[in-house]
Amino acid sequence: MDGLFRRGGAYVCRRCTQSLQKQQRRAYSAAAQPYLYDVVCVGGGPAGLSLLTALRTNPVTAHLRVALVEAQDLAKIKSWKLPPDRFSNRCSSLTPSSALFLDQIGAWKHLERDRFQAYQEMQVWDGVTGARIEFDWAPGSAPAAGTTIAYMNENLNLTSGLLKRLEELGGVSVFDNARVERIAYGEETEELDLREWPVVHLSGGQQLSARLLVGADGANSPVRSFAGIEARGWDYNRHGVVATLELEGEGWGRGLTKIAYQRFLPTGPVAMLPLPGNYSTLVWSTTPSNASLLKSLSAKDFIAMVNAAFRLSPTDLAYMHTQESGQAEEYSWRLEHTPFDHQAVPQTVVGVQEGSIASFPLKLRHADTYVAERVALVGDAAHTIHPLAGQGLNQGQGDVQSLAKTIEYAVSHGQDIGVTMSLEPYVSERYAANHVLLGVCDKLHKLYSVGSGPLVPLRSLGLTAVNALGPLKSLLMNQAAGNGIRVF
Repeated sequence: MDGLFRRGGAYVCRRCTQSLQKQQRRAYSAAAQPYLYDVVCVGGGPAGLSLLTALRTNPVTAHLRVALVEAQDLAKIKSWKLPPDRFSNRCSSLTPSSALFLDQIGAWKHLERDRFQAYQEMQVWDGVTGARIEFDWAPGSAPAAGTTIAYMNENLNLTSGLLKRLEELGGVSVFDNARVERIAYGEETEELDLREWPVVHLSGGQQLSARLLVGADGANSPVRSFAGIEARGWDYNRHGVVATLELEGEGWGRGLTKIAYQRFLPTGPVAMLPLPGNYSTLVWSTTPSNASLLKSLSAKDFIAMVNAAFRLSPTDLAYMHTQESGQAEEYSWRLEHTPFDHQAVPQTVVGVQEGSIASFPLKLRHADTYVAERVALVGDAAHTIHPLAGQGLNQGQGDVQSLAKTIEYAVSHGQDIGVTMSLEPYVSERYAANHVLLGVCDKLHKLYSVGSGPLVPLRSLGLTAVNALGPLKSLLMNQAAGNGIRVF
């Protein structure tokens, strides 16, 4: 390894010393001469922002020269604000362990506290048989961290808070409103030898040369493509329909205990997750044709379909999906002939926020590896998961925490942070854990997509058995909350 030394806050190989000294004396144009960075992160979502925040917060890595590339206008995201009675339709579940990590890097305090909601209980049931599991803490079984299973939070609230923390820390070169034109290895010139360094070419003409290039750039990652890393998986032929809902009250816990609900239907799970006050966010996994119908309905008929999804039989619901309109009247009639426990389902939806109904395709993807020479992938660039467990964002935060720790170790031991050997601990810690969770969610989706046959009573028996086994249920809840020993 070329002798590494610290210069201007960055680790630089000795053979580049003379070139860097020349650079300081000469004014190269941005298009002609690449900027040199220890870490260049492509993608300004939660994963990328959390990584740079973690590196800048840690005294061991705070001196590294880092850059952020993002296609959107980050100033608008940082100043994002909505009225208290309006919520973004893109929300994610944050486990207590993810919240703790955000607190440790100083970002948690910058989130708008009145815009995220903790919940302490989750009701999950089979839409065909009614078999149910109640994820609630038995007396004395709650962890020391508290009874919160997760926090529902708008994605924009998180990214805005992270941007505010980064601004507070300083020391990050930000290239926003910038599109990545291409990524290629650098060249050898009289001044520099960058043949082994990735160089990110931006639409504005800038060239960013990276000792370590981090792809936090989503499922269609250009960084992953540059590294030649394949992502394997399949599409579910399902769309996730999201919306912001208004309920008739603050929930059956009267505002003291918030409950999340999820019902597994043959077409996919439908979930209602609590937001502050009497608001909730909807995530309904269903067929593309059903999703198209739901988005075309009037507000009154859409509300009827959501209420029906938690109360009526799958057969009744399937019939209502064949109607182009008139679902509100159909639901009222069918509800009169459908017995159910009112407090076992969410409170009645009475409103839907205008413009909040949208959908996106669901898929499973897993990269063959998370690292290559001078490249690392985090978040959706490395894996894409079915949303039924609400773990996508938390997987990304786990990646970031592990990669930041890996970089810290390399720096503190004088290693080159970009070589594959230095990055191996990150892959070892995260790949298998993510693979197991991806597999579990995939199998659950397939298991509950079956509407009839011998598998239906067997899965119901299993759900009922888990609900009756307190220790096993507590283990699953701790895993979902990110507490204790990680099984997956």
